[in-house]
Formats: sequence, C-alpha cells, structure tokens
Amino acid sequence: MSPKNKKKLLLIRKKLDNLDDKLINLIKIRTNLVDQVIKQKEFKKEIVDKKRIKFILKKIRNKSIRKGIDPKITNRIWINMVLSYIDYQKRKFKKK
Repeated sequence: MSPKNKKKLLLIRKKLDNLDDKLINLIKIRTNLVDQVIKQKEFKKEIVDKKRIKFILKKIRNKSIRKGIDPKITNRIWINMVLSYIDYQKRKFKKK
C-alpha cells in the first residue's frame, strides 16, 4: 500500500471509530427503552412477539432499499439485535 493510500485508510478508520462511538451511545439509549418495555410485561412468554419482529424486519428492509443500502446487511444486523435483546429481556425478566 502506498503511503498516500495508507494515510487515506487511517482517516477512514478514524471516521469508522467515531461512528462506532455514536452507535454505542444509540445502543445504550435503545437498551434503556427495552428496560422500560420489560417493566410492562407480566409474563416471560410476552417477551417474543413474532408479529412485531416480522413487522420490524419488513420495515427495515423497505427503508434499506429506499436508502440504497443492501437489505441483507441490515436484515442480519436487525435479526442479531432482536435476538440479543430477546436474550437480554429473558435474563432481566428473571430478576423481576
């Protein structure tokens, strides 16, 4: 890699690091909202709402297409996020 390209790569990586910091802050906000959701649920079986999950994934797919983002990328991200928050809710629910 040429020194010029190496410098460009370092700048891009710095931007990615800054974006990661913003994503972490958004995940914290999302987690706080999920904590509020947990408080509204009376039974553990209420944690997984398949209709809601399907609705969310469809909405994300449509938004991705409109914004020119590969929907496979966003679908994988959201599926993993949804599964992670389901696991989180199940762990937190036990502690109620």
